[in-house]
Amino acid sequence: MTTDSALTWQRLRDLKPSEFEQAGDGWHEVSARAEADRDAVDRAMTAKLRETQESESARAAIARLRRLSRNYQYVHTEAALIRTTLNGLSTELTRAQRELTEALEDAAALGFTVHPDGGVNYPPAEANTYLGDGLGSGKAPGGRARGNATQALQLPGLTDEYTAPLRTTPPALNPNAAKAQAIADRIARAVRSATETDDRYTRALNNLKAAKGLDVTEATLSDTTRDTATVRRTAERYLERGIPSERSPQAVNAWWNSLTEEQRNDYVEVAPDLIGNLDGIPSPARDEANRHYLPVLIDQLEKQGGEDAKAKLEGLRGIEKRLNEPSRVPMFLLGIGTEGNGRAIVAYGNPDASRNVSAYVPGLGTKLDGEFAEGTLNRGFDTAKGARMHDRSSAAIVWLGYDAPQSLDVMGEGDAARGAPAYNSFMDGLGATNMHKDPHLTAIGHSYGSFTVGTAAQREGGIPGADDIVLLGSPGTGADKAEDLGVGKDHVFVGAAENDPVTKLPSSRQAWAGGAGFVVAGPAGAYAAGDIADRGDDDLWFGRDPASEAFGARRFRVADGPRPFVDGQGPTPAHSNYFSPEEDRVSAGNIARIVAGKPEQLETQEWR
Repeated sequence: MTTDSALTWQRLRDLKPSEFEQAGDGWHEVSARAEADRDAVDRAMTAKLRETQESESARAAIARLRRLSRNYQYVHTEAALIRTTLNGLSTELTRAQRELTEALEDAAALGFTVHPDGGVNYPPAEANTYLGDGLGSGKAPGGRARGNATQALQLPGLTDEYTAPLRTTPPALNPNAAKAQAIADRIARAVRSATETDDRYTRALNNLKAAKGLDVTEATLSDTTRDTATVRRTAERYLERGIPSERSPQAVNAWWNSLTEEQRNDYVEVAPDLIGNLDGIPSPARDEANRHYLPVLIDQLEKQGGEDAKAKLEGLRGIEKRLNEPSRVPMFLLGIGTEGNGRAIVAYGNPDASRNVSAYVPGLGTKLDGEFAEGTLNRGFDTAKGARMHDRSSAAIVWLGYDAPQSLDVMGEGDAARGAPAYNSFMDGLGATNMHKDPHLTAIGHSYGSFTVGTAAQREGGIPGADDIVLLGSPGTGADKAEDLGVGKDHVFVGAAENDPVTKLPSSRQAWAGGAGFVVAGPAGAYAAGDIADRGDDDLWFGRDPASEAFGARRFRVADGPRPFVDGQGPTPAHSNYFSPEEDRVSAGNIARIVAGKPEQLETQEWR
């Protein structure tokens, strides 16, 4: 840095910004090594110890390993921030140096002399002289221009008294004067810019200092949030190529591919909240960004307090736990957030490298909480595991990128209408980042999620890249026929358990007009009271029954499932079994075949 004395144009000219980049490369190696060591501690040591040992000494060892992991995480994050700061410093100083170099080259080409103080001498020249009735000629003297990076240019010898027709003969105007003044101002502007850059980055680097000692406490870790924000503000100009968050996933992907590896690393470290949720960013980069952002969100929710924060905190901690555990199918965290009822997008298998990719939209009552982490995510895992038995190149995603209704009395069209554009953007992003020329994409909607998928499919252009649509436990899609969903009726598949009351919901008009059981106890109550068992038409809550002949989709076989209340498993047990090979092996197997692109192997079932 240049804090030992004032920055001059000579020092800026002779500066070697590449040395800052080289230092940044060194810090990058430190960061990467710390990340690898943390991963080894979590996966190879802590996880194995947790699986095989239950003694008091094992628990104490795990606590020490967690402390070690925390230390590595801190080193990884802080070293990466130093790298980003040094890269930003190098880039911005290079810009200022380039502006100076161009000004000096122009001065030399014109025969001007640049003095140590930044002044620019220019020679005499033949010039026009303004007379009262016209122009004359004369010899204009040389002079010196002094730089001013902030004021408008002033032409020597021309003042306000000459704005009216001249009655006297003013000095001749040297055409070199304006050129010299412009060059002097460019030199001053470059030095001023470099000085401001130097001061700004010096402050940022001074903040990136660890406290003495080897123990990294939770408070120390929380300081990394503040450090990240500081570096982000400092390096804003360095990152000013701009994250194109308002553009298409294809444009985002093209922008990402235009960056250098170091620039991508810097964005992941400094702006994980933006990169991690941006459709069109490759899945491994989104995963890395969100893994960095996850502890930040956990820290924020811990400070926030309240029931809503508590529920989301359980969800995030549950996701974090699963990410740190060994998995037969690798996990990728493609999205995370606390807005609304919470956001989480989790893939089992790499969606970019897989030929077959499904994206499942959960439905009624789903939100970011402990049940999502412990239960809903299992549906993605089971789908991926089953599909990979037919084709190893398969991945399955759980997409909670919208607010699902939390109870039946608020189950209207609004949540689906808001979620559909976000789902389509995500699906578009999958196509943009997949390495295969024409990947096989399957859209899966369960419960209210099937209405969200149906709404997305009926938007202009349909669901981008979708080859197949699977509807499970559906209360309707808003469409009258399967062909309205944009993939062809032979590519719309329906699973509807006989004892799933959600698949037999009457239309809202019928429900409130005469269904006493529905009014009192919702779908299960209506089922028990016989309100919907023999309704005599194909209308459901959101339109035509997807399992009906009139709708025209391909219905695959599923188990009837437990009866509501009667079999002792609650009001809607059959509604939750479609994905589970333990609870409904036939249904889970059929879903896996569709996702893997093997629909000819389906076990089918007659329409209702």
